[in-house]
Amino acid sequence: MMQITMDIPEQFALDKTRPEIVSTLKLYAALALFQSGKLSAGAATELAGIDRYSFMAECKKHNIPTINYAPDDLDAELADFRLAS
Repeated sequence: MMQITMDIPEQFALDKTRPEIVSTLKLYAALALFQSGKLSAGAATELAGIDRYSFMAECKKHNIPTINYAPDDLDAELADFRLAS
């Protein structure tokens, strides 16, 4: 496990406890890394220390798409589906 130390000025603590700040920073790091494609959803939930459902809810809350489907791929899937029906 890697440990990172940060100095955060008191005015940015926003009346949160140390564990709350750590939890928030881990969540935001996980969200950013997931959104940029650096982490899978599973890895991001592990980094954030929350369950998959809570992580997906946080993604929704922050307008981060959880499914990344290219329009052409979706069109091809729909065409295959129509042919199979």
